Amino acid sequence: MPFVHTAIELTVGYISLFIVTKLLGKMTITQITLFDFISALVLGDLVGNALYNEHIKIKEIIFTVFFWGFLVYIVQFITQKSFRLRTLLEGRPSIVIHEGKICYNELKKNRLDLSQLQHMLRAKDSFSVSEVEYAILETDGSLSILKKSDYAAPTKSDHNMPNQPPNLPVTLISDGRLIRENLQRSGMNETWLQQELDKQGIGKYSEVLLAEWKKKKSTLYVQKY
Repeated sequence: MPFVHTAIELTVGYISLFIVTKLLGKMTITQITLFDFISALVLGDLVGNALYNEHIKIKEIIFTVFFWGFLVYIVQFITQKSFRLRTLLEGRPSIVIHEGKICYNELKKNRLDLSQLQHMLRAKDSFSVSEVEYAILETDGSLSILKKSDYAAPTKSDHNMPNQPPNLPVTLISDGRLIRENLQRSGMNETWLQQELDKQGIGKYSEVLLAEWKKKKSTLYVQKY
């Protein structure tokens, strides 16, 4: 009978984990941040210990899974509301290649060596750093790249079109909060930003879900909630 009891506990644990994962949303799986990774390890350890402890019953397993899921949900809810806490828990994307040049300090900061960077570029169909204008290391560890215009698909050189340097959008407002660091880097100020928002009938940053500035096109993309 101990095998039957273990099988029942495994089934209950599996179903409970499945339900909690569904409740927390697909982002828990598709984009694993450092916090999500630690949470998964702790939850797996809790369930594993509960399954093989004779003094722990099925109801304790269910309580453990759902209470931990509740804590994770609370943290996710807070990070959606607090930009600072979100940055603390999830980190920030890092630009590791800027205007075709490797940002070595960013590589060191993220414990990423050149071999790893080249491997990640090859996974994005870029077999040379010289083909890449921008590369961003995302918070989940993946790499997003923007190729130089000569290597973008379809290539402009194939159509005898003049080359234009890629334009990397700069996020100025995210979730209703102004990102002052990005605003300073873009060479703009709050007076200019507020004037642009006024043109679109927006009076406060809190009304804006996302605002992106494309310098070379001199365009500001704004989406409200």
